[in-house]
Amino acid sequence: MPGKYFEDLRLGMKIRHINGRTVTEMDNVLFSSLTMNTQPLHVNRDFCRKNSRFGRRLVNGVFILGLIVGISVPEMTEGTIVANLGYDKVRHLKPVFHGDTIYAETEVVSLRDSSSNPEAGIATFRHLGLNQEGTEVISFERTVMVMKRKEVKGA
Repeated sequence: MPGKYFEDLRLGMKIRHINGRTVTEMDNVLFSSLTMNTQPLHVNRDFCRKNSRFGRRLVNGVFILGLIVGISVPEMTEGTIVANLGYDKVRHLKPVFHGDTIYAETEVVSLRDSSSNPEAGIATFRHLGLNQEGTEVISFERTVMVMKRKEVKGA
């Protein structure tokens, strides 16, 4: 599995994720529509041109949060996660616009054994999203239950 097991994680470990993703108009409008978010700042170009200090549509911040989690999956939790347990300290630091390319970094900020599952540990990650200019656009913490490596009997 490309994801990290609990034993692979170290407090303070930082990962700059390889993949970035350019956000398109379709991403923003489809996500906003699927989640029934009718906020004109996301879906109405004319409204934004006349009423927004940015003069253009903003990409839905919840989409960006999900995108950062997704970018982190191959190197952090692919095949090794038991469950997402929570999201905390979400901060939308700068707007994201159609055409921006988003990158992610992850830092391990907390580790402990799971009290409910002896085959897993609890890790908290601080995720940071950056645009193509290196500007921080979002930060948040995500707590996950991560598999421990299975002991091989008789080895």
